[in-house]
Amino acid sequence: MMITPQQESEPVNPLARFVTPEAIALLLNIKVEQIKDIRLWRYVILVIAQGKTRFVSYADLPPIIEAEPPKTQDFLCWRKRWKKSESKKAPDFWFKFYQQKFMEAVCVAQLHTWGQLIGLIKSALSQTDIESLRSDYLQVKQTLVLVS
Repeated sequence: MMITPQQESEPVNPLARFVTPEAIALLLNIKVEQIKDIRLWRYVILVIAQGKTRFVSYADLPPIIEAEPPKTQDFLCWRKRWKKSESKKAPDFWFKFYQQKFMEAVCVAQLHTWGQLIGLIKSALSQTDIESLRSDYLQVKQTLVLVS
């Protein structure tokens, strides 16, 4: 599976740095292995998977620790997208994505980095999601401390 920027659509969207196969798979409710190609265009992402081809908005994907932290411009893009939703908050799958990332953390430092990112974007998440993520964070941290 490849992530390819399309030459005719340069420059790529600033939110492209948050594009990951894991996030797209979770958003589309498919397995990562089903994704054949991810094409980054200027305004949308074309995802080609087994039996499914979809356009995905950059603003639907959550920030990740492997990329530069979110900037004010990123929040403006997200808010513009979410203005159409009833909750005016990040899509529900962001919560699931971060929950999954907490569970995948291999050390307390990595978990802490994910926690710091959540702290940066907490205004985008519902209060219920933040409380659940805090609980998950503490639970995973306790497990990681016991293991090490």
